[in-house]
Amino acid sequence: MNPVHYNKAAWDHQVSIGNRWTVPVSPEEVARARLGDVHMVLTPQKPVPREWFPTWQGCRVLALASGGGQQGPLMAAAGADVTVLDNSPKQLARDREVAEREGLTLKTVEGDMADLSAFASDSFDFIFHPCSNVFAPDINAVWREAYRVLRKGGTIIAGFCNPVLFTLDLELEKQGVATMRYPIPYSDLTSLTEEERGAFLPAGEPLAFGHTLEDQIGGQLRAGLVLTGFYEDGWDADQSPIHRFLKCFIATRAYKPV
Repeated sequence: MNPVHYNKAAWDHQVSIGNRWTVPVSPEEVARARLGDVHMVLTPQKPVPREWFPTWQGCRVLALASGGGQQGPLMAAAGADVTVLDNSPKQLARDREVAEREGLTLKTVEGDMADLSAFASDSFDFIFHPCSNVFAPDINAVWREAYRVLRKGGTIIAGFCNPVLFTLDLELEKQGVATMRYPIPYSDLTSLTEEERGAFLPAGEPLAFGHTLEDQIGGQLRAGLVLTGFYEDGWDADQSPIHRFLKCFIATRAYKPV
């Protein structure tokens, strides 16, 4: 099974059922962004600190694996030159939908977040990469490509999952019990049996991968990026019992040295 092709169809399906990350921003949110009030998240709940944002006017932005009609249009409304790359055609259609509705200019490119060959080196001043590399089998390739297309002195902000999320026994988790079962790195393709995938992954659910912190954080450093910011974020406890005890999402800010 090719996970990139599978997840393309899966995220197209998520658009059709109204997944929260596929619902376009409102006209009110766009109006605030035009005034410089840009409210976005890299992780489920905590807003990105304002000091993590660039000066938007004229900034060349790559919204990396960030389709869905949310972040890209807001950055464009604030004055940025935005390119949205996503694997899902229907997610990208959401961005074009908002752009047409609001009279915004942005570009959409269909592609794999681990292959940015559509872009020349040093093409972007700022990369916005939300919690989407959970759907990438190899995140080291994502970091290397992000580093290549980022200009010297440019910034990347990223959100990702603490791998502890993927250690839990899925059957017990549904019962509200947090018991470790799966080692990290985790993959829906190799950590689960075919029977387990049928039981725990609803039809149309994207394949997920639990990456080590060595690859999530160390991978950025190996690619050549320098970390300058870090925070954690939680989620509603009804998503998993582990959220009652641990903030399971991480956001980082890094730059490409001059």
